Amino acid sequence: MDIYGLLGFPLGHSFSANFFNEKFRREGIDAEYRNFELSDIGELMELLAELPQLRGLNVTIPYKQQIIPYLTALDDRAREIGAVNTVRPSYGPDGGLTELKGFNTDAPAFARTLAPLLPDEAVSALVLGTGGASKAVGAALSWLGIDHKFVSRTPAEGQLAYGQLSAEVMKANRLIVNTTPLGMYPKVDACPPIPYELLTPAHICYDLVYNPEETLFLKKSAARGATTRNGLPMLHLQALLAWQIWNS
Repeated sequence: MDIYGLLGFPLGHSFSANFFNEKFRREGIDAEYRNFELSDIGELMELLAELPQLRGLNVTIPYKQQIIPYLTALDDRAREIGAVNTVRPSYGPDGGLTELKGFNTDAPAFARTLAPLLPDEAVSALVLGTGGASKAVGAALSWLGIDHKFVSRTPAEGQLAYGQLSAEVMKANRLIVNTTPLGMYPKVDACPPIPYELLTPAHICYDLVYNPEETLFLKKSAARGATTRNGLPMLHLQALLAWQIWNS
């Protein structure tokens, strides 16, 4: 039986195992999807040695960038983005691992699920967070021709701090994308510290978090009349794109 899985820490929030195992059951695929909750990315090679039937991995927080030094190859998109969320191992005739290649399906999945929300006129965006997911979102926004700025807890060259989100900045950037884990189960009472009172019905607020279905970020944004979207459609699409990669 083939094995697939999700690599991250912690993984109590994840829906990936249910999504894939239901897909396998529905389609009669002899495979199992497991959560691999590793406290250190250095445990990856031991995991691969223990499971020669492993055919694919999804990668989530906090390893989308940390995993790259352990890979033997990157596809062009993952190299451009600088973050990986899908890994395809390849094996030789003797069963030994011959390649560990990284891909990024987050960026195309985000772009495709965002596009229907965009107005006809141009918008600019604020990307909350600077981790691996933010890199995929930034790449997707560039593909869509959307100017964007990254927002972090501390100011740095080329990015804003939350304290710099003035009325002028919020008015000029009508797309707000949360790529941080703030508000993710079980810490559902947290949210990015943006000035929610400056949001309007002209704003679009997209949260990559999908558990809970409506995060505090989305609740507070919707209360101001903003259009909101959670990360579940993106999760499903990036998973299907990963399945295509594993079987290519």
